[in-house]
Amino acid sequence: MRVVLITGISGSGKSIATKALEDDGFLCIDNLPVSFLFEVIDSLPDRGHDRVAVSIDARGGESVNELGEAIQRLTAKGHDVRLAFLDARTETLVQRYSETRRRHPMSLQLNPDGTTPTLTESIERERELMSVLEGFGVGIDTTDLHPNTLRTWIRDVAGLVRTPLVVLFQSFPYKHGVPLDADLVFDARCLPNPHYVAKLRERDGRDPAVIEYLAAIPRVARFVDDVAAFLVSWLPHYLEENRSYLSVAIGCTGGRHRSVYCVEELAKRFALSEQVLVRHRSPGLAGKGN
Repeated sequence: MRVVLITGISGSGKSIATKALEDDGFLCIDNLPVSFLFEVIDSLPDRGHDRVAVSIDARGGESVNELGEAIQRLTAKGHDVRLAFLDARTETLVQRYSETRRRHPMSLQLNPDGTTPTLTESIERERELMSVLEGFGVGIDTTDLHPNTLRTWIRDVAGLVRTPLVVLFQSFPYKHGVPLDADLVFDARCLPNPHYVAKLRERDGRDPAVIEYLAAIPRVARFVDDVAAFLVSWLPHYLEENRSYLSVAIGCTGGRHRSVYCVEELAKRFALSEQVLVRHRSPGLAGKGN
């Protein structure tokens, strides 16, 4: 199985790194003592897991000294083991802890004179403890690293390829308001309305007669083409921000004809390259396979 070990200095971004892998389908385990690493990982394939990310830090104490041997045992067992060691400059770590107001894990260990260590002393004590792991795997300095860049680099360490973006296309009626979960909103009320064609009024944008009516109007085709061109141009930039989900909402007055037709047409186009979901929010369309 694929085993990614996330370790390093507290405050350097281990939680961000672990969450990125969790979003990619890894089983994530936080603060697992190294002494239990082999036993736990060796049991996971029988439970249906083939990818796991384990965060190991100073809270495990002296057990970090056993990590090298554990990696050798896991590799000998046939597991694909990868390790990322995250670090940052001390002044950056101090600033991060000041912003979050969290307690450093080493601050609970008193100094030899019985005093509580300062934040800087706690960081330096942790550096000394974790120094046995330096040189293992890939070192990443997160001092000036944007969180999205760190997520990308961690995925590279894990050997992951880009997973398809989940794009939700949803139609909605403006008379009920814009969906709160929409990332992008397009207004189809500028298109001819089949509602005013008597034989089409009670049908919806998936009906062959409505499709034939709207497909014959150049302005409708241009609207769909323009929205598609916008998405083709900008989806890569959403991916750069490590988005895994994007909601595209298209509205018309009643949410029954124009918006439904446009959503269905766009879903057909993007289903070839992305994972596509379709939802129609008009109350009159609820429960009809959407």
